[in-house]
Parts: sequence; structure tokens; C-alpha cells
Amino acid sequence: MVLPGNFDEDALRELELWPYLSLGANITVAGNEAVTPAPAVRVPLPARSDATTAPPPAPRTRVPGATPATRRETAAAPAPVVPDPQRAARIAAMDWEQLAAAAAACDACGLCKQRRQAVFGVGARDAPWLLVGEGPGAEEDQQGDPFVGQAGKLLDAMLAAAGLLRGREVYIANVVKCRPPGNRTPTADEATACAPFLDRQIELIKPRLIVALGKTAVTRLTGSEASMASLRGRLHDYRGIPVIATYHPAYLLRNLPDKLKAWEDLMLARQTFAGL
Repeated sequence: MVLPGNFDEDALRELELWPYLSLGANITVAGNEAVTPAPAVRVPLPARSDATTAPPPAPRTRVPGATPATRRETAAAPAPVVPDPQRAARIAAMDWEQLAAAAAACDACGLCKQRRQAVFGVGARDAPWLLVGEGPGAEEDQQGDPFVGQAGKLLDAMLAAAGLLRGREVYIANVVKCRPPGNRTPTADEATACAPFLDRQIELIKPRLIVALGKTAVTRLTGSEASMASLRGRLHDYRGIPVIATYHPAYLLRNLPDKLKAWEDLMLARQTFAGL
């Protein structure tokens, strides 16, 4: 199998993926000849999913690496959110500046009470690739951009290895714009309250491809609560836009062997994008 595009060997070595990939596929390394070794790393062929978009069911709450301080943050149960169709309609008519201002002032759910700032998104507003994560962490909440911590460094390294750069070909956003206390998983209510913002971002960006990073984003964009193992490796659809499901970079930091699976997902995304 020939993987599409040129790849940065140094970046792949930093990701500790080069030993597997150089033995498993024909990879054209930037500035070098193609490597042609033995058995290929198999990326599943795309198959259209019939999944339709639906409000996500309540996810399991997890607080990785919780400390007494973060446990105190998560002690209070989030208040229920009542959908407001008129609010959603107003957001659906906003331009970029209005949308960012509305997200910064949003108080539709309880996440606004402990945030430093809303983390709206980063990248080219006409990017052909859209990456959707879960929600801001502590560093993102402080700096105001998504994926700036260790998970962000891993994501940037994987994008660079695939020849992609945030800010040019890629826009990055999250399902929720405010940090959940203790970095817990956003609730279904919180994802629903923030849904008009993400929906409007997608409408304004008009991406050709969406990569959903982690179960929260996958559930939000596909409406499926199936396991990640059953959802990755094939195409899904969000309002006519192809969606690839893969692991969240924070998960990969805790489960290093799955980095190769995430790389396969990224290659499926590259193949899908090339065929659009």
C-alpha cells in the first residue's frame, strides 16, 4: 500500500511510529526516495455509515488523574440545560465575530461559572480539514486556544508527520467551549447547550472533512454510542461531510500502543480527502 503524500521521517521517529511504518508500507519521505519494504500496515477501506446526527446520550463521567482539588471541583452535579430554539436560531445567523463574542459571553450551562475564558477555536476559517475535540483543559482555559498542552503537542506532531499544519489546512474546535471542572467528560446537556456554536462553526468553515477526536466528539457528530473500536476505520457522515473517528490525543498519552491505530485513522482521513 502506498500512503498518500510526503511524510516527515523525523516527526514519525519522534512519534515512535517510524519502525512500524517503514517496515509496513511504501512511504515517500520528504526529500528522499520511496521506502519499499514488506508487509503493509492495513488501513480498512472506507464504508459509508448510515448513522444520523442525534443529540448525544449521557456519557460516562471520567476524571483522569483526579486529585483532591479536582474531585472537589466535580462534587456538584451540573444543572440541567433546557434547549432554547430561539437561541439556536440566533446563533445560526451569526458571523465569525458575533459567534466568538456570543461564545465568550455564553451562560447557557454551568460550565461558564468556573471558566477563565471560552476556548472558541483556532485555525484557518476556510480550512478544508476540521478537527473536533472534547473540551478545553486547564492549559487551554488559561491560554484561550484548544490543544495547547501535552495532548496538543502530540496532535501537532501527528499532523506535521502527515504534512498538515494547524492554522493553514486545519481548523481545531471542541464540542464544548468552556472547561469542564476537573477536566471531566462534558455531559450530554453541556454538549447540547454548546451544539449551536459548533454547528455554526461547521457551516461557516465548510470543511471538506471532519476528524472527530475521542468518544465525546464522535458521539456528537455521528449520534452513535457504539465503541470506538467499532466506529473507527470507516466513514461516517455529518450533514453531508465525511467524518473520521479516532482516539483523543489525551487518551493516546495514556495508551501509547494505540498511537499506531490513530495514525492509521489519519491515513484513512488522508485517503478520503484525496478522493473527494
